[in-house]
Amino acid sequence: MTTEPPPGSGRQPPDDDPFKKHPPPGGPETPGPGSPYDTPGGPPPPPGGGDGPYGGGGGGPYGGGGGGPYGGPPGPSDPLAGMPPLADSGRRTLARVIDMVLVGIVVWLLTWPFGVSEYDVDGNDINVGNSFAQSVVAAVLYIAYDTFMTARGGQTLGKKWLRMRVADLADGSTPSVQTALIRALVLWLPFAFCCACVWTVIAGGWSFFDRPYKQGLHDKAAKTVVVSTG
Repeated sequence: MTTEPPPGSGRQPPDDDPFKKHPPPGGPETPGPGSPYDTPGGPPPPPGGGDGPYGGGGGGPYGGGGGGPYGGPPGPSDPLAGMPPLADSGRRTLARVIDMVLVGIVVWLLTWPFGVSEYDVDGNDINVGNSFAQSVVAAVLYIAYDTFMTARGGQTLGKKWLRMRVADLADGSTPSVQTALIRALVLWLPFAFCCACVWTVIAGGWSFFDRPYKQGLHDKAAKTVVVSTG
């Protein structure tokens, strides 16, 4: 006895990424079970298909009659339709601070036994070599941490604790390793080597003013957004 669906039944295997947006019922594909964007048990779409769960006026859990993230109705081509609401920029900043502290502690633990510190002052001299060595370690760890965690599930520890995740703007899915790496490089390379405070304010603070997607500069480079998970 087999559990595979009979040929021609139209059933598709569930998508590996539960966050990826799916076409509305009646489209070329049927969303797999467990998708946070599904609307099981809901009424069938009205004739004309204008009010599907991801369309402008439908009953989707996030893109429904309440309109877009800033009060306007999402159009049929709006990439945010069907996604959770965009995360608050203040929470994003707090999550980034948490991640900086966590990785910073690891950097300090790895470099302290070797006498490497950010500022090693001897009289009027500053040991530039030690400072640069710590910057290299910091850059590698920040980029590796952010890339791995984002590609793994869209969340660093800071974002997970504050209920946010990174999503591809195109389809809401978890970013690929390449996308996560681009995002991490833009954010952390300048931070580690030249202008930590200034670059953090510019890159991360950009989301406070960006419309309509609340993207930081690293989000724009990687074509991602940060959405709320709760």
